Amino acid sequence: MAADPRQRTDNPRGAAKQTKSPINAQARSYLDHHRKVARDSARRLLKTPVSSLMTWAVMGVALALPVALLLLLASLQGVSVGWESGARITSYLAMDVTAEQARELAAEVGNDGRITAVALVERDQALAEFRASSGLGDALDFLGENPLPHTLLITPEDSARTAEGVRALATYIEGIEGVDQVQVDLGWLQRLNAMTDILARAVWALSILLGAAVILVIGNTVRLAIENRRDEILVAKLVGGTDAFVRRPFLYAGAWFGLGGGLVAWLLIQISLWWLSGPIERLAGLYQSEFSLQGLGFEGAVALIIIAMLLGWSGAWVAVKRHLDDIEPGEIAGG
Repeated sequence: MAADPRQRTDNPRGAAKQTKSPINAQARSYLDHHRKVARDSARRLLKTPVSSLMTWAVMGVALALPVALLLLLASLQGVSVGWESGARITSYLAMDVTAEQARELAAEVGNDGRITAVALVERDQALAEFRASSGLGDALDFLGENPLPHTLLITPEDSARTAEGVRALATYIEGIEGVDQVQVDLGWLQRLNAMTDILARAVWALSILLGAAVILVIGNTVRLAIENRRDEILVAKLVGGTDAFVRRPFLYAGAWFGLGGGLVAWLLIQISLWWLSGPIERLAGLYQSEFSLQGLGFEGAVALIIIAMLLGWSGAWVAVKRHLDDIEPGEIAGG
């Protein structure tokens, strides 16, 4: 009797379903086990709230300190960039340069592609402004001649508003005939940039050291947990539990420690910013500056928590890798 063609076409589908179904069941079982282990690890931490809070507090302080310094560094770098963008070159012309020659020099300097604008302050205008602002009008009347030179106020282009660019531009202007003196005060800015660079290196070194300290703290905490669950680990290995199976709860515990430490660090940073923002704004107002401390923001907070969880996971991995191999089922037989 001939077989039904529909049965022949249906059989491969049925075989595919039978082949695919165990894989899906195995993946579902694997994920369910991970969820169960994660919940159990979190539950164990909550059963010892004091020790867990102490570990989270230590991690939070260790993480908050370098992050707060990095935020301060970013704020200082933003201020230095703003000051660089406002850099302006003042060029004093020789006393024998006439007003017509001064206008020609201003036009010559303005043709340079690195310069956005050139403002000419003539001698008579400068003297009138000085007379009005200084209140020394009567004393200036005794002067035989105007002691002030023509002045060029030069604004560099955006691409040239750096310490190196302004310095090169000042050297070029100083070599022009008729220019007596060029003034640009960038020494303090260079010192600020040098100190900022030193601070950046110190902060990154501190971050590495504190990150290593976090890993050691989590490693020691997980090591104690391993010792407390030594009998449970022995039984699990005795019935055929793999190293990955035994290791998994402790890795999740490290990740939970990292999550709590990251949240504590974020909270400490927010409290510090709130506490310092008022005095810093008042100080900046006295100097007519818009300086303010930058916060983490949403992306920064997420990055902080992820890094904290990775550090916690790494600390747990180090502890498990070092101490789990020392626990073997043979200890039961030997006992």
